[in-house]
Amino acid sequence: MPEMQHGFVGIAKTSKIPQNVLAILQAGEYNVQETTIGGITLKELAQIASAVQASSTMAIDALAKQMKADGVDVVGFGAGEPDFNTPDHIKAAAEQAIADNVTRYTPASGTVALKQAVCRRMKEDCGLDYQPSQVVVTSGAKHCVYIALRALVNPGDEVILPAPFWVSYLELIKMAGGAPVVVTAEESAGFKMTAEQLAAAITPKTKALILNNPSNPTGMVYSKDELAAIAKVCVERDIYVISDEIYYGLLYDGVKSVSFASLGEDVKERTILINGVSKSYAMTGWRIGYLLAGEKIAKVMANYLSHSTGSPSSVSQAASVAALNGPQDCVETMRRAFEERRNYIVDRVNAIDGVSCIKPEGAFYIMMNVEKQLGRTIHGELIRSGDDFSAALLKHGLVATVPCSGFGAPNFVRWSYATSMDNIKKGMDRLEEFLKG
Repeated sequence: MPEMQHGFVGIAKTSKIPQNVLAILQAGEYNVQETTIGGITLKELAQIASAVQASSTMAIDALAKQMKADGVDVVGFGAGEPDFNTPDHIKAAAEQAIADNVTRYTPASGTVALKQAVCRRMKEDCGLDYQPSQVVVTSGAKHCVYIALRALVNPGDEVILPAPFWVSYLELIKMAGGAPVVVTAEESAGFKMTAEQLAAAITPKTKALILNNPSNPTGMVYSKDELAAIAKVCVERDIYVISDEIYYGLLYDGVKSVSFASLGEDVKERTILINGVSKSYAMTGWRIGYLLAGEKIAKVMANYLSHSTGSPSSVSQAASVAALNGPQDCVETMRRAFEERRNYIVDRVNAIDGVSCIKPEGAFYIMMNVEKQLGRTIHGELIRSGDDFSAALLKHGLVATVPCSGFGAPNFVRWSYATSMDNIKKGMDRLEEFLKG
């Protein structure tokens, strides 16, 4: 293949490269297409943007909320957010910030106070030493993933993505012009990718690995030995790791948090660590995430932010300082509640004939296996996939779950147990009744 314009050289046609990205790279000079909307002829929208799919989790959550607003008694298990309120001392810090007129722009990469608080929390919780200059604050952990990919990925670069994966990872890689390389981790392996699988997926085009630990949607947690084996491959094959550890505070059965960046200086230097306040402090709507990386990478990410979003909310940053520096008993209160709910929902699912799940070690999700339901007709609905199952369960059982086709696991359905025990019991009762068909 001849050299492309815009610096893109010899990109071979491969299934690993999304067709929308491949088309752009092969075109060199982009061909302007037209489309007709309402009788008006317009130039077409961006190819990469147009290929991005909507978030299935947010769509399900929005649908469940609309059904409730319409008076339908639906029980929602779609949203990945704690049902707890933001702790009072955090809200008080936000109120004080407003009273003190802390309502202006901050530095694009976050306030010094918040960066210092992040460094302190990472030191206390993970044994990691970072300087404020290595911290970049963003508008939520999802934004962190996007910024990290923009800093690392050139068009056509491959990014390894273990499946099942959080639904946004795939789309964010595509948005950066990257080529997702999906490595499937089977349920029999605890939904965890092995170092051998990683090594086999690496090519000369591999730029990075996205590792989510603890995992959304599986709730599984890599051990220190498993992480060390993966880290060894990453160092030997010279690839970056985007380590999303947003659920690190929500672990069960005495499992201890091991940050990927803690596995040695050579590992730390090629790791972009992602965390935030959403999950551990019930602050999903405050939209504060943060990245920790080597100073050069942090600088690149900060520069990108300065021209794209600018600074996150000043009030949210002040509240996050209080969250990270303040008492941590609120995190433990939520963690214990989630552990109790996990134990109940796992026991209930595995007691129901025809469905099953493995017991997660972190986060607040279960992956329910519905393979035994495929080919059945339930309440007049033919079940051919997890999507069909989830749709039928919502329609006939009034239970909102997330089908896992968007997570790379088409025969599974995700349940979030970040909801009340009463809702969990009601949902399990309805599942049992639904399956009677």
